[in-house]
Amino acid sequence: MTTTDSSSRVILPLPGNEAFARQLAVAGRWELGELETRRFPDGESYVRIAAEVADKSVVLVQTLAQPDPGFLSLVFAADAARDLGARDVILVAPYLAYMRQDRRFHPGEAITSRSFARLVSSSFDRLVTVDPHLHRYPALSALYTVPADTLHAAPLLADWITGEVERPLVIGPDEESEQWVAAIAQRIGAPHAVLRKIRHGDRNVEVALSDLSAWRDRQPVLVDDIASSGRTLIEAARQLPQQGFALPVVAVVHAIFAEDAYPQLAQLCSRIVSTDAVRHQSNAIALAPLIAQALATDTEAATSLVRHRRPPEPLDDIDPTTGADSFTATFTL
Repeated sequence: MTTTDSSSRVILPLPGNEAFARQLAVAGRWELGELETRRFPDGESYVRIAAEVADKSVVLVQTLAQPDPGFLSLVFAADAARDLGARDVILVAPYLAYMRQDRRFHPGEAITSRSFARLVSSSFDRLVTVDPHLHRYPALSALYTVPADTLHAAPLLADWITGEVERPLVIGPDEESEQWVAAIAQRIGAPHAVLRKIRHGDRNVEVALSDLSAWRDRQPVLVDDIASSGRTLIEAARQLPQQGFALPVVAVVHAIFAEDAYPQLAQLCSRIVSTDAVRHQSNAIALAPLIAQALATDTEAATSLVRHRRPPEPLDDIDPTTGADSFTATFTL
């Protein structure tokens, strides 16, 4: 385990990440710098680092939900820091984009997870992220050629549940989340269960609940790493009261909540909370202390807290039966 000199590090936020960067700087007792960005009339990006970065470790902070509009500014900032003499340039991306397209589903498709990894690896010396969407890749090292720290928010979800929910029943989104959900439940001494999910494309999901009547006196807590379309959580929240349960609490790591997913889910739940990996009104669990600890010391997290969905598969095979959303048309998770 190595420790970093706090006086030689500067935290620089990309637009929209100022609050997170400030918390990170406070947690690590590091300097908080300023990054000036704007658009030229022709739409090109202007980037200026308003901090002294020579001989320092520079940490650029940008959650990569909705990555396309700001990615060039991020790369320009990394190159500028290096040109100005930074010792190294680190990307802190609490949410890591472009992990879903992990194989070629139709002829001619770009495998964007690979392309994005090459771009990031060419611009940064290290990547720090939280619970990336590992689908067919066993780890980020299968994609990224720079050191990539995968941090896990499951203990933080567990600790929040302990402090906020009485007599919880922890419920995971699918059978493949069993190990992850069990680790959360074990940490807080609560029972757990998992749903059976059949996906028919991105927004069409069937959810089957087993008989949970033995725990009817407990408060159901639906946990997931990424709430994207929110379909799984919505369907589960609809079914739980049919077994006599109170409205569920929902706790997720990444609050994407595309389109109208959040208001639909909110009317079915007593409370929805998330980490601040993606800025959202449900944010209640701070990640800055976790990330600050990782930046200050090199440690490995417990593998039981990694949310894997399926084992690695060949990446270049084309399956002509797959759906248009780059997911298998019908598969059981």
